[in-house]
Amino acid sequence: MVVVIVVVVVAVVLLLFLALAFNHLVRLRNETEAGWANIDVQLKRRNDLIPNLVEAVKGYAAHERGVFDEVTQARAAVSSASGPAQTAQASDQLSGAMGRLFAVAENYPQLRATENFQQLQSELTDTEDKIAAARRYYNSVVQTYNTAIQSFPAVLYAGLLGFRARQFFAADDSDKAVPQVSTTPAQ
Repeated sequence: MVVVIVVVVVAVVLLLFLALAFNHLVRLRNETEAGWANIDVQLKRRNDLIPNLVEAVKGYAAHERGVFDEVTQARAAVSSASGPAQTAQASDQLSGAMGRLFAVAENYPQLRATENFQQLQSELTDTEDKIAAARRYYNSVVQTYNTAIQSFPAVLYAGLLGFRARQFFAADDSDKAVPQVSTTPAQ
C-alpha cells in the first residue's frame, strides 16, 4: 500500500511539474508573438505616415522622382515582408530611403518651415523610436524564450511539444557600418 501511495505522489508531482513547465513555455511563446505584433503595429504606423510625407516633399521637389520611387518600393517591401529577418532587411532599406528623402527636403528651406512637414517629420521620428523600442522588447523576449526551450530539462520535451526557436530581429550589415562624415563644406 505504501508503494502505491509513493508512486501516485511521484506521478502527481511529475504531472504538476510538466504542467507548470508547459504553461511557462506557452507564456514565453505568447510574449514573443506579442512582441512581434508590437513591431508590426509600429511598422504599419510608419507605412501610413510615409505617403503623406512623400506628398509634402513632392510638392517642392517634383524632379526628385528617383527618391520617391525608392521610398515607395521600400515601403512596399516592408508591407510584403514575412518573418523577422526579411522584415528587418526591408525596414533597413526603407530607413535608408527615408534618409535620402529627408536629404532632399534639406534643399528646400520653405518645405522644412511648413507646419505639415514638421509634424509629419516629428511623428515619423517618434514612430522610429517606438520601432526601436519594440525591437528591443521583442529580442529580449525571444532570448528568454529560446533560452527556456534550449535549457535542461525543457530541451527534453519542448521540441516534442512544438516549441521552436524564434529568430531575432537583427540589424542589417549596412546598419553596423561606420558612417563616413566629412567636415569639408560641400561644393
